[in-house]
Amino acid sequence: MKALFVSALMLTTALMGAAPASAQSKPAIKNIVLVHGAFVDETSWDGVAAILTAKGYHVTAVKNPLTSLADDVAATKAVVDAQDGSVVLVGHSWGGVVIGEAGDDAKVASLVYVSAFAPDKGETISALAASGPATPGVAAIRPDAKGYLTIDPAVFPSAVAGDLPKQIGEHLAAHQMPINHTAFDEPAKVAAWHEKPSWYVLSAKDLVLDPHAQAFFAERMKAKVTSVEGSHASLASHAKDVAAVIEAAAGAK
Repeated sequence: MKALFVSALMLTTALMGAAPASAQSKPAIKNIVLVHGAFVDETSWDGVAAILTAKGYHVTAVKNPLTSLADDVAATKAVVDAQDGSVVLVGHSWGGVVIGEAGDDAKVASLVYVSAFAPDKGETISALAASGPATPGVAAIRPDAKGYLTIDPAVFPSAVAGDLPKQIGEHLAAHQMPINHTAFDEPAKVAAWHEKPSWYVLSAKDLVLDPHAQAFFAERMKAKVTSVEGSHASLASHAKDVAAVIEAAAGAK
């Protein structure tokens, strides 16, 4: 699948800009590993990755299979293990569940959650989602004949990517990456945020993961919080802000 967020990437790099590496201070941690959420692929991180790469970071986006929590954690751990030195591990949406498990690794120095779930040990996404009213995005999730989930394409652009150009939301809706429904029922075995310093980007206009739920996760993990007036796709629409939080987690001087 070709760059789902290509237009957003152009906006973030051209309009916001990314300074050349020579103009930036050397980061304390150079390795950034980005973990995507459900329904999209690793290209959802392209805007953030471009900004950080231009500043001298070594950035790798994990390609999650979305077949199970264990499979996504294994894919993420393989990327973490391949890094030379300490890592800032970043997760968007469902990716927050993944980094909570994969973050239990000696190489992971800090965690960054972007509009992300942050379950504690034993919690499931299904149970957490059922604890409050369904958001428009969650209410529009549909299973296929094999139990893989997507969001109704008619609802996706407004619910997931309301602050991106309409054509981008429609393209994303038409090229979704289904996730196995069983992943949402798998209890978290580890919650690395208990041991690792954490940052949270809260998307105040999120129609998939309720901002109140995001605030709950962030407060519970005692994360350093940055709020953006963004949709669930704030990693693209507010790429510069998200990149700045990741830099903070990397300890740039």
